This record gives sequence, structure tokens and C-alpha cells, in this order.
Amino acid sequence: MNPTKSSAISLRVNGETHSLTVDNRTTLLDALREHIDLTGTKKGCDQGQCGACTVLLDGRRANSCLQLAVAAEGRSVTTIEGMADGERLHPVQQAFLDFDGYQCGYCTPGQVCSAVAVIEEHAAGWPSAATADLRPETGPPPLDDDEIRERMSGNLCRCGAYVSIVRAVAEAAAQAAAVRESAGDTVPAGGSGSGTVPAGGSDARVTA
Repeated sequence: MNPTKSSAISLRVNGETHSLTVDNRTTLLDALREHIDLTGTKKGCDQGQCGACTVLLDGRRANSCLQLAVAAEGRSVTTIEGMADGERLHPVQQAFLDFDGYQCGYCTPGQVCSAVAVIEEHAAGWPSAATADLRPETGPPPLDDDEIRERMSGNLCRCGAYVSIVRAVAEAAAQAAAVRESAGDTVPAGGSGSGTVPAGGSDARVTA
């Protein structure tokens, strides 16, 4: 009996459903680039170490080079192409432009996807390795430069634009906090919150 080597799958990407037949070993990264022609997600190390292939999977960041496409069926995938709302850039994308958070731009799609998730993770009260006080009653730690660097450490920039990237993430986070405050969405003690930094479509919301 010969094992099945390929599968017919349905991937929901940026709010659209794509029916594909892929080799069972095909990564989500290759499915996006080679089968759906969404080439914004970049292939870097192909080993989950550089972060260039970062996408949002059900609102949480994931290295698409380590994720099998067949395992992503039934989940919501958001790529860099799904971040903008028509001609209006996502606030994180705009901040990267305003603060020159890129040079060659190759890592930028993964940096942006990761930053969107970082802002939501922080708003939800998730600690990082740089968080000094882990007591739930203290709420989210200040999103200072050390926190941003630690939380974004899975994304490498070989051009070395890290200073500008930190500034861009800080600016986008401040804007998101202002939006939550104006909407009356506060993060209670204990760190659970529902504030979001919405991406381009309804399926692209980050819900940590």
C-alpha cells in the first residue's frame, strides 16, 4: 500500500479561501509563495531562525518555514499583503516608513507581522524574558526599548536597522494604546485584555 504523498487542502489567507493540492511536506511558506503567489513573505534561513517568513496564524506569529501547509488548514493566515486596509497602511507599516525601520527591506514583512503581534501580546499582559515584575496584579510592563528588543529578537535584520525598528514599534504601540483608551478598552490587573491592532480584514485581527 502506497502512502498518500499529496493532499487537497483549503487555506484561508487574508480573508480569502484558496483550494490547493500540495505535497504533504510543503511548508506554509512555500504554499504561500509558490501556490498562492503571495511573495511578500520572504524565505531567509528556512530553519526558523531569522524571522523573515513570519506570518500571523490565528492572530499569533509563526515561522511559516516551520509550519506544514496541511497543518494550517482550517486556520486563519495573515501575511504582509493582508495588513493594509485598501490604500491605507497598517499603523505598524506606516511607522516603519516614518522611522525608516528598514534598509534593503527583505526582512520588513516578517518584522511588521511580528511587531503587530508583539503589540497585542503586550496589551494582553504577556511577559517577556525582559519583564522584571511578573506579578499579575502589576498589569502589562512598560513597553520600553528593552521589552521591544526582547520581544522582537526572533526577527533578524542583516542591515542593522534595529534602532529604527524599535522606534517604529514604540510609535505604533503608542498609537494602539491611544485607540484602546479612546474606545474605553483598558487592560485590567492580571493582564487580560482584548485591545487589538487590526490588520486589513476581519480575518486579520490579532487576538491574543
